Amino acid sequence: MSTPAAQTHYSGPSKFEAVVSRTLSVLVDNEPGVLARVIGLFSGRGYNIDSLTVTETEHEKHVSRITIVTRGTPAVIEQIKHQLERLVPVHRVRDLTLEGNSVERELALVKVAGKGEKRIEALRLAEIFRAKVIDTSTEHFVFELTGKSTKIETFIGIMSELGLVEVSRTGIAAIGRGAGGMM
Repeated sequence: MSTPAAQTHYSGPSKFEAVVSRTLSVLVDNEPGVLARVIGLFSGRGYNIDSLTVTETEHEKHVSRITIVTRGTPAVIEQIKHQLERLVPVHRVRDLTLEGNSVERELALVKVAGKGEKRIEALRLAEIFRAKVIDTSTEHFVFELTGKSTKIETFIGIMSELGLVEVSRTGIAAIGRGAGGMM
């Protein structure tokens, strides 16, 4: 004899939601502990941060902009935005990905070691990618490269075949297009 299936008034998941990447711009008071509170919101709930940049943007008003790239289902992203908006030092949260009208850039410093043909090839490719040589010796280069993260990933991949030694990246800085601002 089989037992009947349990009945519930709650519906199960109605559909599968894909994980998406979003760039959030958060305007906050520039005061001690604000970044820790924002990061605590993410870590306390098990959300991951793919990229994080923060700096004071309006010195007179003591306001900073935090740019966060994170991943999650659309429902989780909405939850993150609502929780950020409830934090006391937060003035505004914008989802630049949803707005669709933003500029995103990243800076990378890429150290490559090599001699002979590999050295010549690294310089040739750096020119194609518009990377600047900011330090050099007879055995290495340090390139400075700005652009979209995909461009930087491609450059790093190519340089790994030519003697990549080390990479330092800033994370994404983003801003909305048009005349309007965060405030």
